[in-house]
Amino acid sequence: MKTLVWVEHDGQAVKDATLSAVTAAAKLGEVHLLVAGENVGGVAEAAAKIAGVDKVHVADGAPFAHALAENVAPLVADLMDSHDAFVAPATTTGKNIAPRVAALLDVMQLSDILSVEGPDTFTRPIYAGNAIATVKTADKKLVVTVRGTAFEKAAAEGGSGTIEAVGGGADAGVSSFVGAEIAQSSRPELTSAKIIVSGGRALGSSDEFHKLIDPLADKLGAGVGASRAAVDAGYAPNDYQVGQTGKIVAPEVYVAVGISGAIQHLAGMKDSKVIVAINKDEDAPIFQVADLGLVGDLFKVVPELTEKL
Repeated sequence: MKTLVWVEHDGQAVKDATLSAVTAAAKLGEVHLLVAGENVGGVAEAAAKIAGVDKVHVADGAPFAHALAENVAPLVADLMDSHDAFVAPATTTGKNIAPRVAALLDVMQLSDILSVEGPDTFTRPIYAGNAIATVKTADKKLVVTVRGTAFEKAAAEGGSGTIEAVGGGADAGVSSFVGAEIAQSSRPELTSAKIIVSGGRALGSSDEFHKLIDPLADKLGAGVGASRAAVDAGYAPNDYQVGQTGKIVAPEVYVAVGISGAIQHLAGMKDSKVIVAINKDEDAPIFQVADLGLVGDLFKVVPELTEKL
């Protein structure tokens, strides 16, 4: 069984989400990668070094410069003539491309898988992660998105895949790249951070959010996250959001400050290795999943904790 994996990259390096997708794809059989973009020779060389990769297909051209799904999906659909499955990380880009590929192939998509139980059988979360469904498909071609936190990352070095250029892929002309506003931060990116400190609506304002959360995160060398309620209230930017409608994370340590633990938030972080909750409400749902809980006024507890670290 040949599996084609979409390589998530920023034009310079392969992103960690790809490594998890490679691990999942390896359970299906032979692993091929697709690197699409403009001037991505360096990315292709890095992708070829990923452990377990047999071949890297490179589509280098202007239509793929910004990974517009309308241009990439037809390319993937063409390559599926010689592959049995298409696997993409369940990132914003992966979830944009995969459904279009499934539609072009006229197959059902298997979304956000947690494990590979067989060549046609997978598990995936339902009801915001409160239940795990085992699904089996009868489609001859598979289109799968992978939850990165559910699979170990493949080694970025040690592989020796061959690199092969692929042609085709004109601009579909139905979408265009206008611009990107990318947040820059010296802190670790949420999906790859080993420690995350997240703040909730209880912080009360943007000033208090940054006044309390940022110093604690700096002391721990952590990434900064937020609940949807905090983001909606304007305390933190959208890219901080953790949860069902935000980023799915599974760090070594997750510190939840002033977060009640709504089911949508828990769906995005409950796979964390150690969960620390700070909340003045001892009945808050977050304490049901927390490994360590501290009941108290966060405006007193957090500065004291920061000071003692």
